[in-house]
Amino acid sequence: MTLKRSVFHHELISNGVLSAQRYADLKFESSETVAEIHVKNGARVSKGQTLASLSTFRLKNKTAQALDALEKAKLEMQDLLIGQGYAADDSTKAPPALMQLIRTKSGYNQAIEQYSLAVYEEEHAVLRAPFDGIVANLFAKQYQTASPSDVFCTVIDPRTLEASFSVLENELPLIHAGDKVVVTPFAIAEGRTEGRIIEINPVVDKDGMIKVKALVTYNSMLYEGMKVRVAILRDVANQLVVPKSTVVIRSGKQVVFTLADNKAQWVYVQTGLENSDSYTIADESLKDGDVVITSGNVNLAHESPVSVRVMSDE
Repeated sequence: MTLKRSVFHHELISNGVLSAQRYADLKFESSETVAEIHVKNGARVSKGQTLASLSTFRLKNKTAQALDALEKAKLEMQDLLIGQGYAADDSTKAPPALMQLIRTKSGYNQAIEQYSLAVYEEEHAVLRAPFDGIVANLFAKQYQTASPSDVFCTVIDPRTLEASFSVLENELPLIHAGDKVVVTPFAIAEGRTEGRIIEINPVVDKDGMIKVKALVTYNSMLYEGMKVRVAILRDVANQLVVPKSTVVIRSGKQVVFTLADNKAQWVYVQTGLENSDSYTIADESLKDGDVVITSGNVNLAHESPVSVRVMSDE
């Protein structure tokens, strides 16, 4: 091939893991019996959709008791106001310090808190999807007792998947926010998709690595937690590019054979950037217009006679 300067499609390869930007672990707020479960793992849900609900008999009873206690505390507070010479419904005229003392002594403040908590628990006896997504990690059964400390299920938005991976600190100058990446799951090659770098963590860890995140385009074959291969792509202009087959190793050094006067010319080179099939030439050993030998060069020596054959399409 005849060398000429062109755009080099640079690749940095790394391994990473997929995770969703929108990922919610959902829990019930009280320990009650699970009355109904309306979804299963893998089900697609819409924001606000009911996922499961608890038995509400005890919760409704608790709310009613809290309301009754609140009414009693209110009457006690009014009696204390009257005792201080104020009308029962005229709390605004009492000094703030006195009013605070009366509310505390009557138990009114505590009663309001208990009632608010009871209402909150009753309202949250129904578990709803916080956003559009897919249900995962749902292992509970109907009629079991829910625990506020345990995750009942998870909702994942698969359209917000991002790939988290690491690069070496000496590769940092080669990547920038917005650079294109190609993400390929190790398990499913058909899940290949593209994305853009959205975050570069400005910290080098003890192993000399930097954490990077890329938002990937939605693909129905991609799942939370998948192991993926990440190729960071960047176009570098005005480069001399040769196929990897052009470069051979002689005496531990990189060599390219050029063609001049039907003879192979041994040229030491220093390669620069690399992708899956090509190198750039980093030094001035080669120049525009040089003809390099890209195959059949394994057994060549300096000034070996070379004949070029034009192969037919047959």
